[in-house]
Amino acid sequence: QVQLVESGGGLVQAGGSLRLSCAASGSISSINAMGWYRQAPGKQRELVATSTRGGNTNYADSVKGRFTISIDNAKNTVYLQMNSLKSEDTAVYYCNAEALYRSTWLKVNYWGQGTQVTVSS
Repeated sequence: QVQLVESGGGLVQAGGSLRLSCAASGSISSINAMGWYRQAPGKQRELVATSTRGGNTNYADSVKGRFTISIDNAKNTVYLQMNSLKSEDTAVYYCNAEALYRSTWLKVNYWGQGTQVTVSS
């Protein structure tokens, strides 16, 4: 099992910045990758950014050049630095950890509780 605790959401004006953090605990060694997803009201959850432990990253086109994901492997924490925020970035942001249990080759996705990001225009 992996537990994820997020922090860093809040209210910010358009053009501003926020940094989200997500600390993982539990079966840390099973985690292959971590990432951030978001869900706006009335919309489906969508990928924002992901990173492997080795630093390979992937971003949604809508956030490229504005958001940066990073993993501190020593702290088992993933960060999302969000700059030049827009009103359309308003959503609940969820931390995700992808774990692979090698004893069974079972892949499991874990989710945080979500943190609200609101960007006022």
